[in-house]
Amino acid sequence: MQARQLPTPRGWAWLQEGFRLWWRNPALLSFLAFAYLLVLIIVSLFPFIGQPIASLLMPVLSLGVLNGCRAIDQGRKVGPDVLFSGFKSNVQSLVTVGGIYLVASLLVLVLTSLVDRGALLEAMTSGRMDEQTASSPNVLFSLLVALALSTPVMMAYWFAPLLAGWWGLTAPKAMFFSFHACLRNWRPFLAYALALMLFGALIPGLIVGVLGLISPTLATLVSVPLPLILIPVVFASFYCNARDVFDVPVNDVPKG
Repeated sequence: MQARQLPTPRGWAWLQEGFRLWWRNPALLSFLAFAYLLVLIIVSLFPFIGQPIASLLMPVLSLGVLNGCRAIDQGRKVGPDVLFSGFKSNVQSLVTVGGIYLVASLLVLVLTSLVDRGALLEAMTSGRMDEQTASSPNVLFSLLVALALSTPVMMAYWFAPLLAGWWGLTAPKAMFFSFHACLRNWRPFLAYALALMLFGALIPGLIVGVLGLISPTLATLVSVPLPLILIPVVFASFYCNARDVFDVPVNDVPKG
């Protein structure tokens, strides 16, 4: 296991390769992507304990989605139950990754309280933000601070589930090597982020907007299936950048 250092153009290719992977088995990948989101949403609805449990489960379910992508990529047949295959692979480390990510994310929100007196933290925890709060300069600045502080947290999490699940690393090691891999490939990841904004948001929004000027009904018909395609394609692109940065193992994931 060694993180490759990739050229910048590789970041542009990940979304396209994700679409190709999705096209090989759209039914399974679509199911995995939306089932992953649905499970986390349902779990998070439970009062008090829902959000923490969802955070702990997130790496386990993420590994299940990646296992499905890997099976499709390698031409193996798997069923929808692959979503829960992460529970068979180093669960302790995966849950610990989720716990560290949760604590780090909460710490970022707490630190933003120094900027906006807790407005962003209250909005995130309550799920509500009024118009006056959203337009406040302090809140806008705290959003920038949160983005800057959460970037290294996301870098440490990005590859951590597969490093813990496929190579059996402990949570601290998995998050360290994930951060190192992202830092080493910051240029292709920047290109990848731009590709996501361009092809995942700006161009689809422009197309729907133009169609809306021609026919609102046509715009609605186009806008409905777009998320059904884009969301699983983005999930598949996560696997594609992992495959590019690391050598994806062929054998079954380690047990633990």
